[in-house]
Amino acid sequence: MAVKDRDRFSTATRIKLLGEQTAARVYRSQTKRQARRSRLTGRAALLALVLCSLIVALAYPIRQYVSQRAEIADLQRQQEQARQRVEHLRDQKARWQDDAYAEQQIRERLHYVLPGETGFIVVDPGAARQSRAELGAADRPWYSNVWDGVDKSDASDQ
Repeated sequence: MAVKDRDRFSTATRIKLLGEQTAARVYRSQTKRQARRSRLTGRAALLALVLCSLIVALAYPIRQYVSQRAEIADLQRQQEQARQRVEHLRDQKARWQDDAYAEQQIRERLHYVLPGETGFIVVDPGAARQSRAELGAADRPWYSNVWDGVDKSDASDQ
């Protein structure tokens, strides 16, 4: 027994034990690295490359498809608005074919009266008091705007 205890404390035995422990650690770390490397295989890399190339190849056609669908929806909306306008105009044309409606519109819009009737036009007193200066530039004829500009420039000289 004494020989075994002496061998246990000898330098050669200690170095041998340290070498075995170090070898075990290295083996464990290598297996961990290999496990990490094995997650990304060549097949997985090839699959990722194929998927990326498909995405890139399909991106432009899908964008075109979406934009064309939006354009089609816009054109359908415009077509529906045109249909509604045509229907409204047909209704209006049918109304104008009626003599009573035409007579009513003529009397209302052109202020026509039948023989024997007296026509009156009521003027709003608030509208009569409105001066040229109160009217906006868009509400007046162009020559009124020019003349007001000349008047204002003459007034600024004095």
